Amino acid sequence: MGRILGGCLVLAAMLSACGGSGGTASATAELQKQADLYNIDQIEVTFHKAASNHDVDLMMTLWADDAVATIGGQTYSGKDQIRNLFADKAAPFRPENHWLSDTPAYKLKSTVSGDTGTLYFECHYIDVENKVVVVTVGAQQQVARIGGKWLIKEMTSTSPTLSS
Repeated sequence: MGRILGGCLVLAAMLSACGGSGGTASATAELQKQADLYNIDQIEVTFHKAASNHDVDLMMTLWADDAVATIGGQTYSGKDQIRNLFADKAAPFRPENHWLSDTPAYKLKSTVSGDTGTLYFECHYIDVENKVVVVTVGAQQQVARIGGKWLIKEMTSTSPTLSS
């Protein structure tokens, strides 16, 4: 559904470009920016869906081939190392952990500048059986549009701060 809405926004931007006024160019640029921010935010949605469902293949659709992830002080370079991280080490993907992954919406922050941007969100992992938050971690990311799709180029896990 996210791609449909993003596509509709891009189509609206293209159609509005058919007008002839100078204001249309700035309106088109603003629509493109909003479409890009929406698509960047969808990285968070997919990230948490993948973690909640232990779906490593879905998680890997978010990463650029040359991505770098630094988690717990350890750096993983390239999709193979990042895949192994999620498949073999990451607590949310361990079979014994039945966690729901969530982000408070007000903690989601994204920026865009052309074909690059940033994305920050927090992961609140909730033990489904006990209904308690078991882990909270922040994820600061550099993202890029590659082949028409927004992907994670670099991610660093952080300790969340108490700010809004």
